[in-house]
Amino acid sequence: MGGNLSEKTIINVDGPTDLTAAPRVVEGQGLFLDGDRAAPQQVRLTYDDAAQRLVLHAATATLNWRYTDLRALRDQAGDDTLILRLQHDPTARLVVQTPQDRQLIRARAKRLNKRAKTVRRGRLLSWAAAAIGSVALIIFVLVPIMADQLAEYLPPAGERALGDATFEQIRTALDETGFDGLATCDAPKGLAALAKIESRITEDMDLETPLTVHVLDHDMVNAFALPGGYVVFFRGLLEEAETAEEVAAVFAHETGHVVARDPTRIALRSAGSIGVLGLLLGDFAGGAVVLFMAERIIQADYTQDAEAAADVFAHNALLAADLPPSAIGTFFERLAADGGDHSGFMEHFQSHPALGDRIAAAYDAEPDNAVFRPVLTDDEWAALQSICD
Repeated sequence: MGGNLSEKTIINVDGPTDLTAAPRVVEGQGLFLDGDRAAPQQVRLTYDDAAQRLVLHAATATLNWRYTDLRALRDQAGDDTLILRLQHDPTARLVVQTPQDRQLIRARAKRLNKRAKTVRRGRLLSWAAAAIGSVALIIFVLVPIMADQLAEYLPPAGERALGDATFEQIRTALDETGFDGLATCDAPKGLAALAKIESRITEDMDLETPLTVHVLDHDMVNAFALPGGYVVFFRGLLEEAETAEEVAAVFAHETGHVVARDPTRIALRSAGSIGVLGLLLGDFAGGAVVLFMAERIIQADYTQDAEAAADVFAHNALLAADLPPSAIGTFFERLAADGGDHSGFMEHFQSHPALGDRIAAAYDAEPDNAVFRPVLTDDEWAALQSICD
């Protein structure tokens, strides 16, 4: 610790201080705060030039502070007090109030105003890149894996509750009035026509969860599936379709996603991603969550295998219902040729495999010279297209 002091000398602070002279010890005084207790301790200071250290003699301990480790605190109100700390100690403080001691310390501690070494920019960039990579790994790898596993074990009641909540979120996100959410279309004759299509498609199916079919009063040309058996059409799609068989073909495709529980995986992935972003960005709630969920569900980007499986399901379901699989290919071709406002729907259906291959597969699934029964009468088809009136 402090050691035995062989000499005690008070030097003349008005004259030059020669640190190369014979070793000598000079005494001073100060107030010490150890960082643990609020009350300062009166300490005797020893300037040990031989050992190049400032020795603090307190009532309970003796501390050695090397001259090279002394740093002055910045932003002090005046020059009448010098507050010191050690380079590597964030809490302990030494308050020096006498002019003589301040001058003695400044004469010996040549690094008082040296700034702490900053971390290299390259290292900061590396840390930032690693943090971004970790978040990306969680959102794009771990969250999808966990969502896929959870979707397999989510009970029907839980899946239905997830679908109910998501459907209301989408209605809220698309509503421009800010009141009750986007309206659902419920003209009785139109609902009867839609129910007839559903019955025709699902007549021979053993569905684990009954379907819930809605039409939303929006001009978007789109349709999507939700967890818990939801199949949702937009008014714009019904108005854009030229035949009831085209609507039935889209219905069969979305039913394929429901049966495979693809919407549940998408919803769980979106919720997991929102949770991660919420932890990073703070309160990530309210309208941003609703809009994010709505966009992810409506324009769900299913995997190549999921889209291919839904296509095959639709082809088989249409044939079993005595309906043409080519209807969905006809619908795709016309929308792709028209362009315009159909980007959302076409982005949804342009997921892998390529749209051209999917259209060809729809035509190939239809037997040559096949004759099919109409799914709706002309009056029923007119009623379905005006379901929102």
